[in-house]
Amino acid sequence: MNKKIFFAAMIIFTLASFGAVNAQPTPKIPRVGIISPGKSPQLDALRQGLRDFGYTEGQNLLIDYRYVEEKRDRIPEFVAELLDLRIDVIVPMGPLAPVVAKIVKSTPVVFGTSGDPVEAGIVNSLARPGGNATGMTFFASVLAGKRVELLKEAVPATTRIGVLANPNHAGESVEFAETQAAANIMSVSVQRHTAQLADDFAGAFSALIKQRANGLITFPDALMLAHRKEIAEFAANQRLASLGGWSEFADAGGLMTYGPNLSDSFRRLALYVDKIVKGAKPADLPVEQPTKFELVINLKTAKQIGLTIPPNVLARADRVIK
Repeated sequence: MNKKIFFAAMIIFTLASFGAVNAQPTPKIPRVGIISPGKSPQLDALRQGLRDFGYTEGQNLLIDYRYVEEKRDRIPEFVAELLDLRIDVIVPMGPLAPVVAKIVKSTPVVFGTSGDPVEAGIVNSLARPGGNATGMTFFASVLAGKRVELLKEAVPATTRIGVLANPNHAGESVEFAETQAAANIMSVSVQRHTAQLADDFAGAFSALIKQRANGLITFPDALMLAHRKEIAEFAANQRLASLGGWSEFADAGGLMTYGPNLSDSFRRLALYVDKIVKGAKPADLPVEQPTKFELVINLKTAKQIGLTIPPNVLARADRVIK
């Protein structure tokens, strides 16, 4: 063989070998599947949280969306579609969490739910989830008694409180028991009115009128959130002092709200997604509960129903709607 040809071949072989040894494998891009009731500010908050962790959708993170809206019977189908894509983690939002978590057997699930995930059967305990699901719950029974106190403090004349609740919401019975206990201490009567479907609100409103309630507490869940404007309008028309669990209720015209900030909570879900795509196991990640709560007061509604919020209550508000 010609020496020049031989040496050229050796050089090419050596360079090729060096390149093969030092070539870095293309990193796998994590893939997340999100199942949401629809497009919402909470979904935007989750996406912002992912950006805060350095993820850019379409570049170093792939996200596949499924919007359930009124097609709840298709949830198993949507889950199957996402699993076929070999995603790394499924994120069911709000009321979809219990349904999705019970369908998915091994793929990690990161949920954000307003219910009690233990009662819903999603996890074994908050501290030790024990399976393939973890995330955040916005449920805290301690808030129930505090809401009674706030309503009584803001409107001292309150003697009869109507509670509007969804009995299918995990943790609702505990929440009502805490509400009743606080009301008993303050010599306030409490009556529970339920709505499981949109058509149930008319009957619940009629029962509230018969009760002659002069205060209304709405337990927060997805159904109540979806009908928050309807609830606020009813309360205003009846000149009822109303208190809800999330700021969205006050923004819709409710008098007051006390509870966690939903957008902040959903933004924090990104922490769980980040940990899991980096190798953490859901079973080892405790479910987070809210620790920071905000009081929002709608002064426009107070004026509309003829109320003056005491200065000491107003001074504690995190946000005032004027």
